[in-house]
Amino acid sequence: MDRSSGDRTSNVTRPGDRNSNNRVNVDKSRGNTNINIDNSRNVNVNRRNTYVRSSPRVYARPPYRYGGYGFYCHRPYYYHPYRPFYWGPVWHPWGYFVTTMVTTAIVVSIVNDNGQQEDYHYDDGNYYVKTDKGYEVVQAPVGATVNNIPEGAEQVQVGDTYNYYYGGAYYDKTAEGYTVVPATAGTIVPALPEGGEEVKVGDRTYVKFGETYYQPVQVDGKDMYEIVEVKEETS
Repeated sequence: MDRSSGDRTSNVTRPGDRNSNNRVNVDKSRGNTNINIDNSRNVNVNRRNTYVRSSPRVYARPPYRYGGYGFYCHRPYYYHPYRPFYWGPVWHPWGYFVTTMVTTAIVVSIVNDNGQQEDYHYDDGNYYVKTDKGYEVVQAPVGATVNNIPEGAEQVQVGDTYNYYYGGAYYDKTAEGYTVVPATAGTIVPALPEGGEEVKVGDRTYVKFGETYYQPVQVDGKDMYEIVEVKEETS
């Protein structure tokens, strides 16, 4: 797989820096505990996707502990710089803007947590929301179902099953098509899209999307990422 880095420079933030306005926030919604160590930068992501499902496998490795939390992964930490992957000319990163929508796009509707319907335009793996000036690409909304996903999608193992992975989104194959599902802790992915940032947690550096943390790992000599499960540690 060709991992093009583009022109992006990783932004590393460290908790405890007096100038970073960092603070620890814990979100226990949906039965998961997520830690947000840096709120100094707004990332354009769909908040429905910022929680992580627990790993279906038991962790054989002890967690990395920091700030009263345990960061659980199945594979050992192996740092490599965050270089956003380019999925080709048909894929656009979150925040990409167009003034008019292509005629091949379809409307995908979901019901949000407040019971309200949200409409998205979908085309070639990209999800758009309508704005006053046009259409903006956003993170794939959990629950959206489409008939087809791009050929560049890869299968990633989730416990004893598999999801399809493309452009930072995870899909479950169903009778109705491909449904966007949340990230599952322990899943290994070969690359990450634009929109994340490197954050320092103790002496480790993770890549964060919303409240989802990815640990850099190495598998068969290749740089990859594992989705981290964050748990509050009790004394």
